[in-house]
Amino acid sequence: MFSRRHPYLFFMLCSFGLGIAGLAFIAMMFKSASGPDKFEAGEKIGIVEVIGVIADSKKILQDIKRFRDDDAIRAIVIRIDSPGGAVGPSQEIYREIRRTVGVKHVVASLGSVAASGGYYVAAGAEKIVASPGTLTGSIGVILGYTNFEKVLDKIGLTPVVIKSGAYKDIGSPVREMSAAERRILQDFADKIHAQFIDDVAKGRQMKIADVAALADGRIFTGQDAEGFKLVDRMGNLEDAVRWAADLAGVKGKTQSIYPRKKFSIGELLEASDVEGVLNRALHPEIKAEYRYQPAGE
Repeated sequence: MFSRRHPYLFFMLCSFGLGIAGLAFIAMMFKSASGPDKFEAGEKIGIVEVIGVIADSKKILQDIKRFRDDDAIRAIVIRIDSPGGAVGPSQEIYREIRRTVGVKHVVASLGSVAASGGYYVAAGAEKIVASPGTLTGSIGVILGYTNFEKVLDKIGLTPVVIKSGAYKDIGSPVREMSAAERRILQDFADKIHAQFIDDVAKGRQMKIADVAALADGRIFTGQDAEGFKLVDRMGNLEDAVRWAADLAGVKGKTQSIYPRKKFSIGELLEASDVEGVLNRALHPEIKAEYRYQPAGE
């Protein structure tokens, strides 16, 4: 454990992490105080935000369920501004949106970027609204890691690995990948790519072959995506809210409601996870992601 080998450094890093967590807590408290007035008139439309890299689905799933179960919320808008992220969380959010569509109307609103896993999430909605310049698409899978073999050779470090099976250390950053390992990982990537294509086809009510023809990882503008039937119409967040209200039969004024933020010291400490960050840096892992990731990033 890093904490046992370097207790003083670990203490300093933990103190730094706690300080950052404290500042984040204060900032979020101020943010929550500026939320929408609950006494504002108008039918309520719930807004669930999917912002940044998708690494965890817990909070988003809770927000979707909370609005789905709240009779005062007439419809839901999923606001997406994300390049995608981890495969599992993206699929979990998609599934929860599909489950919700059977109960309430759900419209996806695409911001500046809704690519790869960000688009996967959007495909679960009943309707999708994007701006003409939205960066979207990137229907594909990326698998990668960094190989440190030459660096270790230069500094004279020799890694020692004891494993129970030939492929237990597949994707090891300290040795060259074998042809057999590359085939295994390619097959893995192809399978989760097929899952992506299948779910987009279901959500968009398109033929699998039509989605597959667009699923080579390329990006689209929102305007082009509309032409390919990946998006329904052009518009901003307010247009998406109005459309969701129309689908729900709402007449007149609407009120956009964001989930109330519940603050937990435990969650903030967990989020700081200084030791976890250090361990991931010292022991990099191979990752499969539905993520738009330009070369060199």
